[in-house]
Amino acid sequence: MSQVQAWGRELGFSQIGVAGVDLSSAEPGLLAWLAAGFHGDMDYMQRHGLRRARPAELVPGTLSVVTARMDYLPRHSPPDWQAVEWARLERPQEGTVSLYARGRDYHKVLRQRLQTLSERMQDALAAAGEAGLAARVFTDSAPVLEAELATRSGLGWRGKHTLVLHREAGSMFFLGEVYVNLALPPTPPETAHCGQCTACLDLCPTGAIVAPYRVDARRCISYLTIEHAGPIPLELRPLMGNRIYGCDDCQLACPWNKFAQTSPLPDFDARAPLTGQTLATLLGWTEADFLRHTEGSAIRRIGHERWLRNLAVAAGNALRPQRQPVVSETQAAALRNALHQHAGHPSALVREHVAWALAQ
Repeated sequence: MSQVQAWGRELGFSQIGVAGVDLSSAEPGLLAWLAAGFHGDMDYMQRHGLRRARPAELVPGTLSVVTARMDYLPRHSPPDWQAVEWARLERPQEGTVSLYARGRDYHKVLRQRLQTLSERMQDALAAAGEAGLAARVFTDSAPVLEAELATRSGLGWRGKHTLVLHREAGSMFFLGEVYVNLALPPTPPETAHCGQCTACLDLCPTGAIVAPYRVDARRCISYLTIEHAGPIPLELRPLMGNRIYGCDDCQLACPWNKFAQTSPLPDFDARAPLTGQTLATLLGWTEADFLRHTEGSAIRRIGHERWLRNLAVAAGNALRPQRQPVVSETQAAALRNALHQHAGHPSALVREHVAWALAQ
């Protein structure tokens, strides 16, 4: 196992662990979450059901799961990066993209490196005369209880915002898994260290963290801007501020993220078109512009229509007269002009959100 961990570090992973495949104790919680409808429009969650908690059903023959975490803070993030991110939310004329999505699509980065890790394991076993290792890699791409596997294998503990936390890395990391048909000794789990802290619950803009360790995705800004395909509920629009793709608030609020580590990889460096741009500029992108600027990015998957929907909500929030700080008249005029360009958009979804924004 020490050799696998060394390979993991060479490939840019921060930590490698091993979990068993008996996740039966997690099944009641998963069923209760689904029964409450907290998965919203993510119908695949319901369709997959308990398969998510049964690795050997997803990949027959699986005996162990090799888990991995990879830090994603951009390489040149300043020590006060949390304060920098909070400040973005106070500039209503700008669009804020979640930190994890400003660089290359993490699915691509982790999948390639996990595949390399699995191939090294296979080669090493073959060289030792133990050929026959079957391995399959995942990263947020299949019915996998990633956080459960991560906590069981010692990559951290489950925070009250439901993300995995590590004492030396906070929560600013991605998770990935390699399902193997080899019985490996599990690595010990980590103890929880949230204590009485409720910062993530208190600062969630939409109250999506309805109780410790319980998130209603239907209220979560990440869900609304990425997974949700339809109109954003009217009562939630004013609470979204200038967040146009994802939301980092629960992580920004978490005291453990003062220990978040920067990534050694250039892949997660922020792309200029996705950082610090005005909403008026982003609204001016044609679909071709959107596809060009989001090539190789996780953002591309939502498509230009949803991108415009999200921008319209942010623009409407910037134009609200009670918004503090207020935008200047020059900024407001630029926003109104950019919105008017889409007032006759072919998409009814875009037209409705633009009309709402202009009515603010």
